[in-house]
Amino acid sequence: MLEIYDLTCEYKRNPIGLGARIPRIGWKLKGDSRGTRQTAYRLQVSPDADFAAAVWDSGRVESDRSVHVEPGGLEHRPRTRYYYRVEAWNERGESSGWSTETAYWETGLLDPSEWEAAEWISAPAGLDPERPEAVPMLRRAFRIEGEVRSARVYATALGLYELELNGRRVGDHYFAPGWTSYDKRLQYQAYDVTDLLVSGDNVVGAWLGNGWYKGYLGWDGYNELYGDRTALLLQLHIGLINGDEFVVKSDGSWQAATGPILLSELYHGETYDARLEREGWSSPSGASAGWNPVEVLERDYGILVPQENVPVRKIEEIRPIALLKTPEGDTVIDMGQNMVGWVRFTVRGEAGREVELRHAEVLDREGNFYLGNIRAAKQTIRYAKKGAEPETYEPRFTFQGFRYVRLTGFEEPIRLEDFAGIVVHSDMEATGSFECSDPLVNQLQHNILWGLKGNFLDVPTDCPQRDERLGWTGDAQVFARTAAYLVHSAPFFAKWLGDLKADQAPDGGVPYVVPHMLEKKPSKGDFPPPFNSAAWGDAATIVPWTVYLCYGDKRILETQYESMKAWVEFIRRQGDNEFLWDTGFHFADWLALDAKPGAYMGATDMHYVSTAYYAYSTDIVRKAASVLGKADDEKEYAALYEGIRRAFLEEYVTPSGRLAVPTQTAQVIGLYFGLLEGKAKEKAIAKLMQLLADSDFHLTTGFVGTPYLNHALSDNGQNEAAYRLLLQRDFPSWLYQVTKGATTIWEHWDGIREDGTFWSDAMNSFNHYAYGAIGDWLYRSVAGIDTDEEQAGYKKIVIRPRPGNGLSWAEGRLKTMYGTIVSRWSKSENGRMEVNVTVPANATGEIILPGAASAVEVTESGGPLAEAEGIASAEETESGLRLSVLSGEYSFAYSLR
Repeated sequence: MLEIYDLTCEYKRNPIGLGARIPRIGWKLKGDSRGTRQTAYRLQVSPDADFAAAVWDSGRVESDRSVHVEPGGLEHRPRTRYYYRVEAWNERGESSGWSTETAYWETGLLDPSEWEAAEWISAPAGLDPERPEAVPMLRRAFRIEGEVRSARVYATALGLYELELNGRRVGDHYFAPGWTSYDKRLQYQAYDVTDLLVSGDNVVGAWLGNGWYKGYLGWDGYNELYGDRTALLLQLHIGLINGDEFVVKSDGSWQAATGPILLSELYHGETYDARLEREGWSSPSGASAGWNPVEVLERDYGILVPQENVPVRKIEEIRPIALLKTPEGDTVIDMGQNMVGWVRFTVRGEAGREVELRHAEVLDREGNFYLGNIRAAKQTIRYAKKGAEPETYEPRFTFQGFRYVRLTGFEEPIRLEDFAGIVVHSDMEATGSFECSDPLVNQLQHNILWGLKGNFLDVPTDCPQRDERLGWTGDAQVFARTAAYLVHSAPFFAKWLGDLKADQAPDGGVPYVVPHMLEKKPSKGDFPPPFNSAAWGDAATIVPWTVYLCYGDKRILETQYESMKAWVEFIRRQGDNEFLWDTGFHFADWLALDAKPGAYMGATDMHYVSTAYYAYSTDIVRKAASVLGKADDEKEYAALYEGIRRAFLEEYVTPSGRLAVPTQTAQVIGLYFGLLEGKAKEKAIAKLMQLLADSDFHLTTGFVGTPYLNHALSDNGQNEAAYRLLLQRDFPSWLYQVTKGATTIWEHWDGIREDGTFWSDAMNSFNHYAYGAIGDWLYRSVAGIDTDEEQAGYKKIVIRPRPGNGLSWAEGRLKTMYGTIVSRWSKSENGRMEVNVTVPANATGEIILPGAASAVEVTESGGPLAEAEGIASAEETESGLRLSVLSGEYSFAYSLR
């Protein structure tokens, strides 16, 4: 039996609003035996669900390819739905038959000229002088003569927007159109609104929020960095049953007014006065009095691109676990989880009652509500009641990072059931899970995941609570591989990389944050020039390569290749020696514990770090050139890499073979980046072990060294030391945070000190995912799930678990483009090992059984290994018994000597 399931188009299920580029199709296979693989496929595309007249047919293609299959040569028309189906054949010649899922994609507006019918419209300047910060509302009435067959809205905004049709919300997206490099790229969204329209009178309405475009952004208190007017661009295409079509567009016929939202800012929160609501404003029954004509703005259409990222949505609800009265007398609810989103709440009491919610991450050591680390962000929601009946509210254009909420003005007694935490982030499919025998490590895995949830809200931010929340490139690159285990992150990073490329300087330099808002701040303060730090700018190479590795996506390399090259060429031009990067400012090992008192930068020499990353990025560009078939570039960057490596050794390795930079991080990146060999490598391993012993096996690494620390140990014969670091419970360690009640990852190892006091308010986020990069090691080394670089995207899976003292079992699961991988090991006290592995259909695996090469006997599913179906070969190696396997489920057992 062969079955096709989970059809996707550009990683998505039935997307609408795609752009001009022909999308790629993917599917998964199921079989009833080991070794199921595809030998051929046929892909059809049709304008109709019954495929009566296919417009594209691949015919039978002899290939095992089932991901990123492009129907090349298909003519892509705007605003058109294309259905597709797939048939596959397996190794026995059996056919799956046509896939039974209804699968389609739908194009949007494929060219900026298709927006020419619509105009950018804005509320008139000075619309409400008494409420200058009020959120404007726009509306237009129109009439439909006939029955609606289909209707699509294409919309975007300068700022944030939320649409309504006939009193009902359009779609489930939040913070649309998202944060991009607004001067160069602006996403638009597509919505199917067929069911929201009626024959006769209709009204379309829009709220416009400041968002990242016009609102406060950055830590210096500036706003209007991209523009001082919010505006809407919209086209509503309506097709009738009788065949007629017409367009409702944003133009000068719309009207504007203010309403109940008196303030809405990402950092500061929202103020809502229900007494100012305009009943039925987006419905035909609503009153039109008090509305004013909109103003038409001249803005660029050429920057418009279709939605690339998955949208931000409400993902889940959390109920508070406790109602607290602090020593200072505040009433506080505890959500039990540091989260990002907002609180939906019910207000009881008389008309006109005003309430306030203030949000914070932690309580201080006395148990009082603590706002110091939030800095200038107010994180406050205010609400005024309009009537005597209970009223329920949640904000639209703001989000908070919080666990604790201080309540003011609520009617006593407070009812916890009146409050719910709404978790909001980019709607990425959960793909990975990790569990083991240590509950604290499991909580660490939970914290890593919630760090991602809190910071992957349209862009990969550093923190979600204080007056910052920016797309720091360094944080993103060190966490990218962990993210790809936790969630399906390819569209998320593809969109963000588009902005990195757009914001890249003409000389190839890369900004610290993407989108690059730092360049727009009137004052940079005492901050260094906002470009070109090693490990931060290297996001230009590391992130696209990571997406390629994890999803087999050559298109991301094609799209980003010139950006990747430009970054390396920028570095190459620095200084007098093209093989060393020994100029400029670098954050280096940011927040490392070996920093000087009061400093943020660790003790590792910044130019050691910059040259190491120069080599790392150059090697990535070499590999990308190889994948893309650019032979001349591959040769050039191979030579450049060797030159950098030689220069690195000459500059930083002494004649006796020791690294001249004697820090943990220096040894780690020298080893992990493969820059050391022979005696120098041996001495770096020994030095790292000595440094760990000197610190009683505690890390001193920061943002640069920490992500690679445990990998450097496990990959160089020191796996037990890596486990010892993981399982430390006192400061500094990952589990120290857990013992202090953390539910997300902290910015500082000692964000809360052992005596309960805090690190400086200036920079002390309790939801800062960078140190969560240990998740990569948990999945890749402890559970042992990896991909072969030569067959990326888990087409060939490498299963190499590395058990260590302190854990008796561990299990990792990962949904890939081919299906779910499972790797589980358990170790009994008498040395009995069991390893269970699942390799999905149409993929192959290489399994390295730890210690099995010297085992007394290895069995598979209770039988001799030599008789096991699906095992193509077995070979004894230093690292364990290496097996080449076909797809299927395997269960190995053996006793260690």
